[in-house]
Amino acid sequence: MATRSFASGTDLLIFGPGYTGARIAAAVDARGWRVERVGRAELDRGIGPATHILSSVPPDNEGDPVLRRHGAALAASGAWLGYLSSTGVYGDTGGAWVDESAPTGTGRRSVRAQADTEWLALGARVFRLPGIYGPGRSPLDRIAAGAAYRVDAPGQVFSRIHVDDIVSAVLAGFDAPPGVYNVADDLPAPQNHVIAYAAQLLGAELPPLLSPDALPPAARAFYAENRKVANGKAKRVLGWTPRYPTYREGLRALSAQMSPANVSTPPSAATNDQR
Repeated sequence: MATRSFASGTDLLIFGPGYTGARIAAAVDARGWRVERVGRAELDRGIGPATHILSSVPPDNEGDPVLRRHGAALAASGAWLGYLSSTGVYGDTGGAWVDESAPTGTGRRSVRAQADTEWLALGARVFRLPGIYGPGRSPLDRIAAGAAYRVDAPGQVFSRIHVDDIVSAVLAGFDAPPGVYNVADDLPAPQNHVIAYAAQLLGAELPPLLSPDALPPAARAFYAENRKVANGKAKRVLGWTPRYPTYREGLRALSAQMSPANVSTPPSAATNDQR
């Protein structure tokens, strides 16, 4: 696959530069691009002459606010379009694998699924993302803050992705054809295994085990779905490989960035491999 040069003077407009968008902006800015960030409160601004436009703004109760304001302009722009969506559009699969051919719109994210469909109709590269973790936003941080818990949900499996692997997938997508790309790591796993491994890295006690009924409504809805997300298309078409293929590599890298006084190294990286 030919690599597009990150030439100075190329513009990237990012709607909703939150946690992930900010890291994408920083990576592109470091390559000499002019980057403009548009917060949710600034959506009335025009899209201007940007050659690349990426939205990470989630839909509201009425749909996608970016498309509501700029849909016609985006369709006429001729720009590269990208959208950060969610693997929640697949709904519950009972723990089965899903790829980009799976139906969408049957789960709790029906409004997100509609936005996903509308961005695809514009010719966007739609990156469907599972649970995102990274610096300052990981099980390590929740355990250190005393805010982590485990959930008594046998058989529940989730996919996840390190934020820096999203960045590399989006950059690879600058050279890719329009369409859907699942951007997930290689090892869907029960959330309790991830929490246990994070606690081991920190030398901390296991967080409490809660019943799903004890969770707030949003968390209960999350645990009502169970799926494994396949990433083969992103690897094949984007030429993308996750730097952190499982939660273990990702959490070890994050723990290395934390204060040594709060981290202990497990005797073996494989001792908590509970696939």
